[in-house]
Amino acid sequence: MSSAFVHSGFQFSSSPVLLIDTHVLVWMMFGDRKLGARAGDEIRQACSEERTVVSAITPWEIALLVSKKRIELYRDVQDWMNTALSLPGIRLWPLDPEIAVESTRLPWEMHSDPADRILVATSRKIGATLVTADQTLLAMAGSGKFRALDATV
Repeated sequence: MSSAFVHSGFQFSSSPVLLIDTHVLVWMMFGDRKLGARAGDEIRQACSEERTVVSAITPWEIALLVSKKRIELYRDVQDWMNTALSLPGIRLWPLDPEIAVESTRLPWEMHSDPADRILVATSRKIGATLVTADQTLLAMAGSGKFRALDATV
């Protein structure tokens, strides 16, 4: 029998949960080749095992990027997010008070980007591997602060 854990109604196997960074979700939805083959394979496998999550901060960040015209979606941002979050195997991870507070108490210096801070705090809280191409976050993970997978490989 495989080991599993349940949190907020989600059950995960003992394999690592993948937390998808905002830009990676956008790449997935657009079929962008920036998403590397290995990372894409890891995400597909995790989705097939229902151990892929998107932070609740991601819809906020995507809507903010659209409002600032830094990305353009092919339809209304709410419809786009609903579609992204309805992909098989992807679940929205809640932003609970513990994650919110932890994001302000990370035990090392980190830039002030609230979305990145929440992603890191979420990763640490649930033991997830953050899938990102953000070199600053990958460097922090490389020093053992949390787990990350380079989305470009």
